[in-house]
Amino acid sequence: MAGQKGRDVLIKISDGGVPENFITLAGIRSSEIDLNAGSVDGTAMDSVDGWRELVPGAGVKSARVRGRGVFKDAASDARMRTIFFAGEISRWQLVIPGLGSLTGPLQISEMRWAGTHDGEATFSVDLESAGQLTFEPAQ
Repeated sequence: MAGQKGRDVLIKISDGGVPENFITLAGIRSSEIDLNAGSVDGTAMDSVDGWRELVPGAGVKSARVRGRGVFKDAASDARMRTIFFAGEISRWQLVIPGLGSLTGPLQISEMRWAGTHDGEATFSVDLESAGQLTFEPAQ
């Protein structure tokens, strides 16, 4: 597989409509998507030579998403602010170039805005999974 452009890693938020449309977060300069699968230790007295054994499928799965960029006060910014201050869990779509997309419920766990007197206004958002994410392979 050829190298992929980092700018193609997208964080999108649902517009909440029916049918549902996803809006790309405006101004994002960097994105991180972490998927985690916790393990459950099933080691017992009869485990071969005392080697640790894991219980398949028993751990908790989670995702954490971080986006950082330039504040643009776009429709996506307004949607994020609305759901954050309402404490809502909304649907998001995470696009990973060459791999596919993850879609499902995430909650904004942290939002930050910053700026200096001689620079641009920036923002960052952290999301935590709040249910099952579904994976759709890239076409």
